[in-house]
Amino acid sequence: MSVLLWIGMIFGFQPQSQNQDTVLLAPVEVYAPALDRFTQGQKIQSFSKTELNNYQGRSLGDLLQETSPIFIRQYGAGMLASPSFRGTSAGHTAIFWNGLPINSPSLGQSDLSILPIAGVDQVAIHFGNGGALFGNEAIGGSIHLNTKASFAKGFHGNFTQQIGSFGQFNSTLKAGFSTEKFSTETRIYRESAENDFTYKDLGQAGTPEVKAENSAFQQSGIVQDLAWNLNPTSQLKASLWYNEADREIQPVMGSNTNDTQKDESIRLAVDYFHFGKKSILNLKTGLIRDNQVFNQSINSTSQYFLSGDWDAALSSKWNLKTGIRLNFIQGELSTYQATDQRIETYQSLRFEPVEKVRLSLNLRQLAYLDQFEPFIPSLGVDWDFWKNTSNQLSLKASLAKGIKVPTLNDRFWEPGGNPDLLPERSKSGEIGLNWIKTGEFNLENSLTYYRMNVDNWIIWLPKGSFWSPENIREVQNQGLEYQGQVSKAAAAWNISANWSYTWSRAISTKGIGENDPSIGRQLPYTPEHQANGRITIGKNDFSAFLGTFFVGQRRVTTDGQRVMPTYQLFNLGFSYPKLNWGSLNLPISFQINNLFNTDYQVLYLRAMPGRSYHFTISIQL
Repeated sequence: MSVLLWIGMIFGFQPQSQNQDTVLLAPVEVYAPALDRFTQGQKIQSFSKTELNNYQGRSLGDLLQETSPIFIRQYGAGMLASPSFRGTSAGHTAIFWNGLPINSPSLGQSDLSILPIAGVDQVAIHFGNGGALFGNEAIGGSIHLNTKASFAKGFHGNFTQQIGSFGQFNSTLKAGFSTEKFSTETRIYRESAENDFTYKDLGQAGTPEVKAENSAFQQSGIVQDLAWNLNPTSQLKASLWYNEADREIQPVMGSNTNDTQKDESIRLAVDYFHFGKKSILNLKTGLIRDNQVFNQSINSTSQYFLSGDWDAALSSKWNLKTGIRLNFIQGELSTYQATDQRIETYQSLRFEPVEKVRLSLNLRQLAYLDQFEPFIPSLGVDWDFWKNTSNQLSLKASLAKGIKVPTLNDRFWEPGGNPDLLPERSKSGEIGLNWIKTGEFNLENSLTYYRMNVDNWIIWLPKGSFWSPENIREVQNQGLEYQGQVSKAAAAWNISANWSYTWSRAISTKGIGENDPSIGRQLPYTPEHQANGRITIGKNDFSAFLGTFFVGQRRVTTDGQRVMPTYQLFNLGFSYPKLNWGSLNLPISFQINNLFNTDYQVLYLRAMPGRSYHFTISIQL
């Protein structure tokens, strides 16, 4: 099938029209490929600029936990936070920054607590199996972070200061300048918190109330974006992100450890775009270097990327994208040194046979070290089967495969690494309905059912005096995701609300022998039920919101003998963006998190903060 796509690209299609899917460059915009261009049949959630502004001074983990169906496993305030899409593990989530995959090649995941919202302009989530579209690790879903620059805007800048409970002090400075041909933007941020909140220590007799110790957190970074319109058909873009985080590792209840961790990341992406009448050629190079020091143990990894793809509107009905990505990896860990090389080729085809039906076919092939993997395919369809002036009802359906290559630690850790591990493989399908209504009020609802099987799931097992990973477990995931939003304007009032509910069933179907107690049970720390909602009311530029999120019971162990209780938190906030002082605009906001001071834990014996207050003021030029 891949050969057919290549033949079709070269010989089989001739451009017929310039009215459909034109990809010409807008004169004052930085081009960014649309995430949903070849994702028919699959679900995407994007966050508006306003939503991201509400989370300035907070992390990507906070945003996703409170506003999406993703469960975030948090080890404490400012501590490790990892995502769980549709009952999968953190290693089954691919994370991208400006098109570069940024998961650690040694761990196979990213810490969402040290990905600050202050460092990005756009956040989008792709749900479900995205291996054919995005490659390795995108089994449960993928997260896409981007920075954005604009042309012909002159000078702009703002400074934001946030102070809050438990010693929180966050500062962000953002400034940029652009002409019609050149754009530069710089942002510098620093975030810190003492995290000296009080909690009931369940690890001590009588559960006394104690103050958190060894839990301070601080991080700082700089993001630099540059873009040039070289000529009417060419554009060059470069982005640099440096982030440094220093943390005291909050001990579990009943413990008094004094561990520390320092994380340092450098990310660089350079893109060249050439715009044809109906096509775009993109050449990309980049590097990512991560250094982590845990106590005195030093671990470093480097990734180097080179890729190119061609995206073309072949006719009014056909769209094609094809490309290749090369990745070279170096790891210098505390117990081993290793390298890895990966080559991926990919092709995506979209076909619109009639106005209301869109189909997509995606293929990807991966080779790493001396292994050559079969094609990873996905097939999807969108069908707008009912549509009038105020309503649209659409059916979405897709089938897909995914893959997760064993991490460097899985293969090379000493002692215990297993170089003979097979990749984890998944098969999945989903079907969903979307309803959009416009008129006196705007309403959008979506309901999705998904089912997935993951084979060769890697788990670490004791082997005498050390542990070693094996392809043992098989897992079956299925669930429902319901999301909705509504908005209405009445006189000077603006009212909006959004909500979501997730039912997720993820069970082991194969374990360590026939008597493995995990078989048939929900995976640890995978809630069956999760929900969130938010209502916002505004008048004359003043707005207030009330948000809540609910997390159901989670099993702590594979045998299900210990269960974490449900919890529900509420956040309340107010904002006024039109406060002025002379020519300066001074937006202000105030927020209360955990409004009712709920005592809860996300993970067993990991203390979480109670009620907290946060005040934010910005100076905009």
